[in-house]
Amino acid sequence: MQDAAKKGATASRASDGATRLDFPRASRLLRRAEYDAVYREGRRRSSREFTLFLRPNGLDSSRFGWSIKKALGNAVRRNRIRRRLREILRLHRQEIAPGWDIVIHPRSSAATTQFAALQAELLKLMPAGAKAPQ
Repeated sequence: MQDAAKKGATASRASDGATRLDFPRASRLLRRAEYDAVYREGRRRSSREFTLFLRPNGLDSSRFGWSIKKALGNAVRRNRIRRRLREILRLHRQEIAPGWDIVIHPRSSAATTQFAALQAELLKLMPAGAKAPQ
């Protein structure tokens, strides 16, 4: 941490009690079975840039996953899409309604669309407000 501080990097830890803007492991879908359950039992929402699959999870927080197919481009392009999604979720995770498992399928234009437009479109598809039904 000290080496990073010397290089001008900032820490993501909120020591003054402010809201944390990290993306912890508990907020991610990690196993294939979790993804399969969302696809099998969930609902689908689509837009120009994304297809979202949503399923109530009965937890106090929402969990996120994404599937970025090789058809979207080479590794550089796919990783750019991944980084953009992760940043949107990191910044806005607290605004999304708790209690959902969400899998995001981006379209190829997600790599080149303006970040603000991409962010607005993804947040528009996300559940907001009250907790998911149990």
